[in-house]
Amino acid sequence: MANARVAFGKLAFTKKVEKDFSLRWDLLPYLMVVLLLLTGVSLFHVWSRIRVIEYGLQITEAGRFLKDAQQDNSRLRLEVASLKTPARIEGLARDELGMALPTDQQVVAVR
Repeated sequence: MANARVAFGKLAFTKKVEKDFSLRWDLLPYLMVVLLLLTGVSLFHVWSRIRVIEYGLQITEAGRFLKDAQQDNSRLRLEVASLKTPARIEGLARDELGMALPTDQQVVAVR
């Protein structure tokens, strides 16, 4: 087994491999374009998340406003119903306007 390793090492690596660490200046424009695209996509993502949050707050505020308006509407309907009662109208007519119910002689039947 040891002989195989030595033989493999001798066959595979006959030359020393030197790595080229020189900068590849021809790839710099492509790298800049990729970085600009990533920056643009990131900024768009952040902007869209901010808009989603703002719209959510506006929807919540509109829902609260709608709930308040519905409560006011139901309160006003109850008030209208209480103001339309015949007993109240008759009391206002008698007390404030000085009106009275007509007698039988004042009623004229129209045929």
